[in-house]
Amino acid sequence: MSFVTADDKPEWRPLFDGYAEFYKTPVTDEIADQVWDWLLDPDHVLEGLIARDPDGKALGIAHVRACPRSLAGGYIGFLDDMFVVPEARGTGVADALFSHLKTLSQERGWSALRWITQHFNERGRGFYDRYTGGPSDFIVYQLKSE
Repeated sequence: MSFVTADDKPEWRPLFDGYAEFYKTPVTDEIADQVWDWLLDPDHVLEGLIARDPDGKALGIAHVRACPRSLAGGYIGFLDDMFVVPEARGTGVADALFSHLKTLSQERGWSALRWITQHFNERGRGFYDRYTGGPSDFIVYQLKSE
């Protein structure tokens, strides 16, 4: 498990595309390039992890960032994106990503790690339930800019 480096882009992009495809969200080269630039920018809040098998093949990604939590006067981690290639699901790749995220949260003093997923992501929700005991009591709203 490691943070992405400039050399990872050829392997990161298909994983990011797989994530977007799962959520039926088209991703242009411009969007992917912007996200990639964020991941490599040490001054940008978004960071990327890449999980590899013992032979070095990229199997999963996670994008995470620090997020202020005003009621605690501190920070939490926010997991924006997570994707594991279908053939590697159930092999421990997602567990390795979560283990690394938990360690990262502890090292950075984040009081929690939060994320959202869509209701139809049954497999993901089952995985997340193993770590959390179930969804939080928050409901997410979204006001779109037109």
